[in-house]
Amino acid sequence: MTTLLRPALVLFLLLTVLTGLIYPAAVTGLAQLLFRDQANGSLVMAGGQAVGSAVIGQSFSDPKYFWSRPSATSPQPYNGLASGGSNLGPLNPALTDAVKSRIDALRAADPAQAQSPVPVDLVTASASGLDPDISVAAALYQADRVARARSLQPAAVRALIAAHTRGRLLGFMGEPRLNVLELNLALDTLK
Repeated sequence: MTTLLRPALVLFLLLTVLTGLIYPAAVTGLAQLLFRDQANGSLVMAGGQAVGSAVIGQSFSDPKYFWSRPSATSPQPYNGLASGGSNLGPLNPALTDAVKSRIDALRAADPAQAQSPVPVDLVTASASGLDPDISVAAALYQADRVARARSLQPAAVRALIAAHTRGRLLGFMGEPRLNVLELNLALDTLK
């Protein structure tokens, strides 16, 4: 019996140390060495304090800020512990109603834009429900509202949008986009 138990116990202890201590310590050390910013949450700092993460969206509702994509997480928006989409299909009446109410809310917030087409990313949640970015079209749609709320020239807000636009990944994947938190922090430095 001991001839069977001893090798099993030794293997159990060896694998526990290897996979429970050595491997996690090595991965953490390599991450801190090679990808320090990402390993620490891609934190965005302002005034020496962390104000958010560059990879997790935040909810903005003040008209003087650019608004993010809707979040499908619960119980609160942009809940990193509840990442996931709504799983509502394109023919689901609940999705249609949610999109219509989001369009109505956007148009009510900026009646001057009432006749303009609403960019899709302002009324639909991303697959994760945590997307920190919006399209250039979504930022431009909101530019006049933000400019009016801050008493800025629309051209200054559009220039800020252009300055914070990131291109396609590797030059060909995805669409140009803006990080909403970083854009709003840049707005705060203007006025």
